[in-house]
Amino acid sequence: LEPRDDGAPWRNFHGRRHGKKLRQGQADHLRDTLPKVRVPGVSWSENPDRAPVDLEALFGDPRDIWLEIGFGGGEHLLAQALAHPDIGLIGAEPFVNGVAVHLAAMERAGAGNIRLHAGDARDLLEVLPVGSIARAFVLYPDPWPKTRHRKRRFINPDNLDAFARVLTPGAHLRVASDIPDYIRHALEAMHPRDDFAWTADGPADWRDAWPDWPGTRYEAKALREGRAPCYLTFQRI
Repeated sequence: LEPRDDGAPWRNFHGRRHGKKLRQGQADHLRDTLPKVRVPGVSWSENPDRAPVDLEALFGDPRDIWLEIGFGGGEHLLAQALAHPDIGLIGAEPFVNGVAVHLAAMERAGAGNIRLHAGDARDLLEVLPVGSIARAFVLYPDPWPKTRHRKRRFINPDNLDAFARVLTPGAHLRVASDIPDYIRHALEAMHPRDDFAWTADGPADWRDAWPDWPGTRYEAKALREGRAPCYLTFQRI
């Protein structure tokens, strides 16, 4: 594969990075606030050897770390950070507008236990230490509904391999979606694996939200439009 400009091997990225023009305050947060909370050593130009990130140094002390992939506007990420101030939260989101919105909300709430990667989550997963993540979230990912695009879905064998590497034994991977085909896809992707187990014992375990679920704008939209969300929990064995 041909390398990227930053020295990384080339791989396709699907999805939006930019939306409507940022307001001045949002642009200011990207310039001034993001450098203070970004995860260092994720980009290939910074870390060509792909050395593991020092998470203790990142948060200033040893603590459990939770990871959210594709946090959107960050409602769930912020709610978890405020509810669990002793946990370190890392969020990955390539959509600049969502990152800007979340930075402003973080600052207003005074959440000091969140760190961000404003880019491709796969680059972040590469440099997280083995067994370093105590819980992970993939919430309302892009469903890529067309058959020819299903390989773009984030729940796929390569990314599940990466999750298996970084999740500590016993850790949970939570997946939420309102698209039945995506739920089937996720279950089919997990079924042959011996490093994850679906924790559900009955319908309530996927129909009812997790006890600490704060709700998100994506869930609210799904409910308004008559789609039933589904909540899957997989345990790292």
